[in-house]
Amino acid sequence: MTMAAIGAQFSAIPIRTRLSKCSRRAVIAGKFGHPSSPGGTRGQILKNFNGWRSGSEVSVDLQSIFSSGSFWRGPMVGGRGPNLEAKRGVTVVVYAGMRGRKLEGRKLRVAVVGGGPAGGSAAETLAKGGVETFLIERKLDNAKPCGGAIPLCMVGEFDLPLDIIDRRVTKMKMISPSNVAVDVGRTLKENEYIGMVRREVLDNYLRERAAENGATVINGLFLKMDIPKDSESPYVLHYNSYDGKSSQGTPGILEVDAVVGADGANSRVAKSIDAGDYDYAIAFQERIRIPEEKMAYYENLAEMYVGDDVSPDFYGWVFPKCDHVAVGTGTVIDKPAIKKYQLATRNRAKEKIEGGKIIRVEAHPIPEHPRPRRANGRVALVGDAAGYVTKCSGEGIYFAAKSGRMCAEAIVEGSANGTKMIDESDLRKYLQIWDKKYWPTYKVLDILQKVFYRSNPAREAFVEMCADEYVQKMTFDSYLYKTVVPGNPIDDLKLAINTIGSLIRANALTKEMKKISV
Repeated sequence: MTMAAIGAQFSAIPIRTRLSKCSRRAVIAGKFGHPSSPGGTRGQILKNFNGWRSGSEVSVDLQSIFSSGSFWRGPMVGGRGPNLEAKRGVTVVVYAGMRGRKLEGRKLRVAVVGGGPAGGSAAETLAKGGVETFLIERKLDNAKPCGGAIPLCMVGEFDLPLDIIDRRVTKMKMISPSNVAVDVGRTLKENEYIGMVRREVLDNYLRERAAENGATVINGLFLKMDIPKDSESPYVLHYNSYDGKSSQGTPGILEVDAVVGADGANSRVAKSIDAGDYDYAIAFQERIRIPEEKMAYYENLAEMYVGDDVSPDFYGWVFPKCDHVAVGTGTVIDKPAIKKYQLATRNRAKEKIEGGKIIRVEAHPIPEHPRPRRANGRVALVGDAAGYVTKCSGEGIYFAAKSGRMCAEAIVEGSANGTKMIDESDLRKYLQIWDKKYWPTYKVLDILQKVFYRSNPAREAFVEMCADEYVQKMTFDSYLYKTVVPGNPIDDLKLAINTIGSLIRANALTKEMKKISV
């Protein structure tokens, strides 16, 4: 069905155009009948129209509509169906609906659910763009268990102050299952580094900046969302707000025109729009305060451990923070054993963190791929809620912040700085740009994980490959600046040959190990 509201009763100056341009959402509300008949049968309202700009009106011929098959053929009020012959030559007016409708006396209202990097960035961009913005976050001091690494480009792109960066990592150690360590970072320039942040610090900064730009921050737990039955009605959000005095919270209701779901891997917004499920990893992390002399070792150094002892499909890490280290691991395929893998990670780094005290324990699900549906109606998902975490590396902070900003930019543009209504097509513009820009990155890292994380010999080959200076340069340049760096054809060929050689040796070693185990 491709018609807008048919309403001969509407008085307007018609503009002749093709009906096929109308939205697939429609209302039939006009009068139908032979030209000699003053009345006709009134149509049944099906759905509110969500396509044309307000005030656009179209003159059409009903016979051509019926014969083209684009007109609604459902029952008329009173049980009578449409009679094609009776409609021949009848001209009616097509009355436009919501999309692009200018908002009178107010701005577009958007709720951002979730106050992490995705939500904070989205709220700031929306507020700056003239949209009335509400940011709902349940725990304003939340500390998500993640390594906390951010690429250099994020510091400049998101105008982050240097004082929220705990450490500037310029060296990394990749440690194989057999404890062979490879130093990584030799190709970094003097001013290049990987930033290490605490999520509670970064998230709070982005939320405060959103508030400074006009966003209303609500300390509340999002509960559910009532989906409107038509394109003119608001989304109704139900939440419990907290003032710090009571743990129970006070029920609250918020009506908005659109919603940005930035509420993480267990997104309730995603469930509200039936966005579908995805595989997820469990990330487990302990913050350990170690003696100062041992902390000096991690001054600008991060460690990554691979092996089936620390994770069957991921890696373990030791990342430096302001006055402690974060030790953690993750897995998709063996979640119940996560504590066993965490213990193994601690044991691998035992000598370097010995004497440390665990000051915080954190665990959280991490998505493994984008959700089947990331936009529906006037609701869009960003960050972990959308599934934007890379395989192999597990990176998510930059992509969360970037997706939040890109989604908000699409809303600001589609609403003409908050003055007009938006619809799903505006949100899908963000998805189209996102997929075009980042899909190759996700695909490549997915392949790398499948190739190099499948066995210990393959992991040995991976660490061996990381010793190559060309690999380090290509990897760091791509990571730090989030661009696909063009390679040197000769060096690419050498890398391919060396990689194949490493994999052949890994496969041979796997076979020998199987013989020994038998």
